[in-house]
Amino acid sequence: MKKLLILILFPIIVQAQNQPKIGLVLSGGGAKGVAHIGILKELEKAGVQVDYIGGTSMGAIVGGLYAAGYTAEQIENAVIKTDFMSLLQDKVSRREKPFFSKEHGEKYAISLPIKEGSLGLPLGLSKGQNMLNFLTELLAPVDEITDFSKLPIPFYCIATNIETGEEKVLEKGSLPLALRASAAFPSLLNPVDIEGDLLVDGGVVNNFPVDVMKTKGVDIIIGVSVQGELLKRDELASVASLLLQIVNFQMYKKSDKQVELLDVYLRPNVIDYSVISFDKKDEILAEGEKTAKTYRAVFDSIAKMQPKNKKLPKVTPKENKFIVDRIIIKGNKNYTNNYILGKLQLREGDSVSYKEISKKINTLTASKNFGRIDYHFEKSFQGKKLELAVKEEKLQSYLRLGLHYDLLYKSAVLLNYNHKKMLFQNDEFSLDIGVGDKVRYNLEYFIDNGLLPSYGFRTRYNTFNSDFIYNTGLINGRYRDFSTSFYLQTTIDKKFALGVGTEHKNINTKTQNISTDGKEDFFDNSNYINTYAFLKLDTYNKEELPTKGFYADVGFKWFLWSDRNNRLNQLIENSAPFHQFSQLAGTLGFATTFYNKLTFQYTSQAGYTLGKKSFEIFDYRLGGYNQNYINNFIPMYGYNTGELNNQSYLKSEFNLRYEVYKKHYAVFVANYARIEEDIFEGVGLFKNTKSGYAFGYSVETFLGPIELKYTWTPDHSEKYWLFNLGFWF
Repeated sequence: MKKLLILILFPIIVQAQNQPKIGLVLSGGGAKGVAHIGILKELEKAGVQVDYIGGTSMGAIVGGLYAAGYTAEQIENAVIKTDFMSLLQDKVSRREKPFFSKEHGEKYAISLPIKEGSLGLPLGLSKGQNMLNFLTELLAPVDEITDFSKLPIPFYCIATNIETGEEKVLEKGSLPLALRASAAFPSLLNPVDIEGDLLVDGGVVNNFPVDVMKTKGVDIIIGVSVQGELLKRDELASVASLLLQIVNFQMYKKSDKQVELLDVYLRPNVIDYSVISFDKKDEILAEGEKTAKTYRAVFDSIAKMQPKNKKLPKVTPKENKFIVDRIIIKGNKNYTNNYILGKLQLREGDSVSYKEISKKINTLTASKNFGRIDYHFEKSFQGKKLELAVKEEKLQSYLRLGLHYDLLYKSAVLLNYNHKKMLFQNDEFSLDIGVGDKVRYNLEYFIDNGLLPSYGFRTRYNTFNSDFIYNTGLINGRYRDFSTSFYLQTTIDKKFALGVGTEHKNINTKTQNISTDGKEDFFDNSNYINTYAFLKLDTYNKEELPTKGFYADVGFKWFLWSDRNNRLNQLIENSAPFHQFSQLAGTLGFATTFYNKLTFQYTSQAGYTLGKKSFEIFDYRLGGYNQNYINNFIPMYGYNTGELNNQSYLKSEFNLRYEVYKKHYAVFVANYARIEEDIFEGVGLFKNTKSGYAFGYSVETFLGPIELKYTWTPDHSEKYWLFNLGFWF
């Protein structure tokens, strides 16, 4: 085979009066395209100088990086250390999410867009913003080149116009965006709009664009194909396989004709790998090298025809910081510049690197308010000018669904309607309705002003049945809360939120039994008004079962007014009147993981009532395991909901989780608490400490955690089995 190829090349050697131009064409193939890097490594070893590169999809990405001046070894390092599945899924770390999303957007299993009043499906698994950020960061050294023929090695790539089905040869514009469009595999990544053309993966019409290279005036064309093959009859066993086969008809029908145009044809043995076999990158790369080594004599022959060595610029990712002295934002209509800059945490005069900018763009992506975010830098007066072009997400509303079961609220289906750009710029509306044994809802309306103070409105209705301690007696009762509040909030670096607000509460608490005179006994049926202030910190990497990070939620409430005194005759006998009082409460916690398996999570909670308060409705009530308690109900393993109560408390919880295997955890919890009228009265801070313990098993699922725990306390003989399914809401 080698000798035959050398004979084929011999007439070209004789006829070429000048140094022949070498064209390299790389096919698409998803993860299988990693084999292209192995081919490039062997071409470099042989000394072959490539004069023109063309490619499709993954072949475009590898070829584009090579055309920009990266060596094969540099591309290998970048590809091997990159988690492509996270890129393809647009995964953004919880650290980068907006604070509002951390508080209200992490309890849903399914999210469906609402288009023109009807439920729809996403265009792809992801928007591809992470992939675009990855390419933009790597291609920063050539970000000022918009004519691909001016790259260190001239380049083109292929995309498909999804509206017309026509082939689109991309040779100008933004190189990262062109590569992103060429690799927009249908259903996996959203289409890309470039100058009015809606583009998807070029493999749909021309997965191996040798014919385009033929028009570039090169003398020798080397082609590398990592394409698959049409499925056999016994492999066509599902609707998905049939659809894939239909796509492949178009993709492979030109392959034979393209191969006929080649002078050197390489086909690595990667047929057993799939387009998403990114976990096999090392093996695929090795197959590319293995195939290329068998063509070493051919490569040596080509290299001998290139006595003039071209000096290509040495390219490395730009890691040095520079000053951003100007910021220009284009394309935003519904989101202000302050909102965008607030999410980016960026101001004119800041010093940043390309890697830091990429992370900041991820933060803007995490808001889910933008379909695409393009950015590039240009030289400016004292540093660089950042030009940011945003394409706002056209979808404004979503229906989100969740499912939960616990022993307090029983079963519930969570229905959420989320709407952005409802009334004003930067706003977001979210309505949760829990439908099940206990109907409840939570409505949030928030205007996020980014660098400027933000403000919001919330209202909540919540009801459940539980045992309450009243006058030292245990009474089964129904607890109902209806709360409405307005607040101002400032967010710092997506981690901190601090603010102030005012709140109205209507508390209705009554016994489950009817008295002898046919009336219900009410502990409370009153309205309250309070002002409050809060400080929150959240760097947990996950809301449920975190493995690292810190958490804090400290709040102060001053209860100013109530109509309780006007309703005393409606309440049970000897009910105490209302007096102004305030409460200071907080939660501090952290999580850390050892040996990637054992997680230790510590949570400390405290609450203190300032001013003598004789009635009990706002006592701190400890017990149960729920993570969705409201008001002053606090979880405490070993006890029933609200079993321990008084005007102040101090509690610590130690949680050990061992990951038995992926997303499966063995859990042990120990919690200790003091609950008194005044925990600081006297010198015995640890006197009368209550304790409770639990062990169990937790599994992370797309619905949320599924947990089964056995809990007990040495303070009494009762033991409990606890179970919950799904995210807490």
